Amino acid sequence: MEKISLVECPRDAMQGMHDFVPTKDKISYLNALMKCNFDVIDFGSFVSPKAIPQMRDTQEVLDGLDVNGIQSKLLAIVANVKGAQIALQNPQISILGFPLSISETFQQRNTNASIEEAWKMVGEISELCAQKNKELLVYLSMGFGNPYGDAWNPLIVSEFSQKLHAQFGIKTIALSDTIGCATPTLVSSLFTSIINEQPEVIFGAHLHVLPQNANAIIEAAFEAGCRRFDGAIKGFGGCPMAKDELTGNMPTEKLLEWFLNKQIQTNVHKAAFDDAFELSTTIFNR
Repeated sequence: MEKISLVECPRDAMQGMHDFVPTKDKISYLNALMKCNFDVIDFGSFVSPKAIPQMRDTQEVLDGLDVNGIQSKLLAIVANVKGAQIALQNPQISILGFPLSISETFQQRNTNASIEEAWKMVGEISELCAQKNKELLVYLSMGFGNPYGDAWNPLIVSEFSQKLHAQFGIKTIALSDTIGCATPTLVSSLFTSIINEQPEVIFGAHLHVLPQNANAIIEAAFEAGCRRFDGAIKGFGGCPMAKDELTGNMPTEKLLEWFLNKQIQTNVHKAAFDDAFELSTTIFNR
């Protein structure tokens, strides 16, 4: 049976919420998610509390998690070298995620830095991760286009991904549709070309979608060779730095249903997922 990797993204689901989710509720929810046996959990971010107030308690949340016997790897988002240094002080964290944008406008909005400055940060953070034997995953934000009129085409995406691997040794790159603009045709063509160009790299799909488009997008990415998918329960979330109207995450339950119907292994424990799904109402029904 073919297997794919699933990444659950409660950090992405929560970060744009107006009301602050109490730290104890985040801890309870994340502990429930860790019992589901996701390959990776994107649990929090070490970023400016002024930029993302919801994530100001990431260290407290991390300290409260019960990681004993848990197989899921914890991923933390960082937007600069300082954030990476703080994150790497925590042995529970296995992966750092850094958002590198195809769009100059979004790089400035998201990390308060230019693309040129972001490349330098990728180099510094990759060295820090190597010293601590941690993985650096890079998100290619606005990987399917942008709303700002900044230049985008598949060749730019290819050039970014090739540089990430050749120059910095990045082994996992998540193509990110930050605003939900990708069509199944675009998803298919981009994943097909980039996976064929760089078979040594793991390309993931971090795709924000409208629920009615989810199945077509999942199928397009899978048939093009993608085997790593990000999702968030009930499709909550969206990037508050992208634009005023948020497009939610790929619903995890849609991913699980699609892969189950295709008899594709995810290793997610159904009973634990059902518990986490029910618990999600305490987080998001505010």
